[in-house]
Amino acid sequence: MPDLDAPLWILLAHGLTLLLAVAALVATFLPLLRETAWWIRIFDFPRLQIVAVTLLTIVGALLLGWHQLDGYWGLGLLAGLGTAVVYQSIRIVPYTPVASKQIADSTRPDGSRHLSLAVMNVLQYNKQGARALAVLQEIDPDLIMAVETDQWWYEQLKPLEATHPYTCHEPLDNTYGLLFFSRLPLDGCEVKYLLDDDVPSLHGRVQLPDGKTWVRIYGLHPKPPAPAESKTSTKRDAELLLVGKEIDRKDEPTIVFGDMNDVAWSHTSELFRRISGLLDPRVGRGLLPTFHAEYSLLRWPLDHVFVSPDFKVDDIQRLPYVGSDHFPIYLKLSYEPQDKALQEENCEQADIEDFQEAEQKIQEGFEEEDEEEDEEKTSPAPRKELTT
Repeated sequence: MPDLDAPLWILLAHGLTLLLAVAALVATFLPLLRETAWWIRIFDFPRLQIVAVTLLTIVGALLLGWHQLDGYWGLGLLAGLGTAVVYQSIRIVPYTPVASKQIADSTRPDGSRHLSLAVMNVLQYNKQGARALAVLQEIDPDLIMAVETDQWWYEQLKPLEATHPYTCHEPLDNTYGLLFFSRLPLDGCEVKYLLDDDVPSLHGRVQLPDGKTWVRIYGLHPKPPAPAESKTSTKRDAELLLVGKEIDRKDEPTIVFGDMNDVAWSHTSELFRRISGLLDPRVGRGLLPTFHAEYSLLRWPLDHVFVSPDFKVDDIQRLPYVGSDHFPIYLKLSYEPQDKALQEENCEQADIEDFQEAEQKIQEGFEEEDEEEDEEKTSPAPRKELTT
């Protein structure tokens, strides 16, 4: 224990450091629990920030001489903090240029087998529509998915239909509307409601410019684990894994994109990649944090694109600020199936326990939806499907 006869500011420094140490340890090890409560899952997000706080706490503890205090509690806390830094770093490092790229860089010049897309969460209450439209028109991707889009946002982005005539829209005023614009032909594009009757997702196929190759696409925007949205991550996890299971049953070029309301290093995202067999272009390239756009010290990657091993990366970047709490993200891919087998070696492999866990999470997602409908004492609204 510190000397109780020490000056007050020293005692306060010990107290503050101890408080930060406990907070850092709790924030690090609480997410190891497989509980779905929002107040637990929320700590999956700020791993980089937790590392920064933990390192500052270690420095403070060393300056205060915790390693020289009587007993072993000071050394024990320092060891725990050091373990937390190592663990968090292991989870973060794959999403930095230090790691090897999970998806190789494109070896083909730009051509008929390239495909570009942009994902933009516009923030429904954001009224900078002209700014968002300008960013999309400047980058001019083949595919555009905009979420949190209501009818007002549809009117703002409607000019995109002049260059992207193939569309699949579901504007809603509940912050879960989506707009999808494509320069390339679509096949069987549907808006589906997988779990929540008010949360749509996009399902379909798009044809590459070569006029021969069709690519399966999924656009997602599940509810986040947050008090105002969903008290647990159960339905978010179930929606991702439903799509992951569907992809596992297919053997075709596939892209999944959207605001997943989850970070790439979470257990659920990793389980999704193992079940689906998809790869993450961020691995080995950088975090590219997309949220929160207005607070530079509180950012993490929430908007994602996952692709099958048929593709390589030509370009990936975070787009400029559009007035939303999210930055848009842009990815340009090259379809190179000749190297699919080589890239499949980088896929994270699922085992029997993974499939069992996925089945359990999906079942729990439907059960939670049924419970919520019972609590509201209303007849369940029919799930809508819109084909365009």
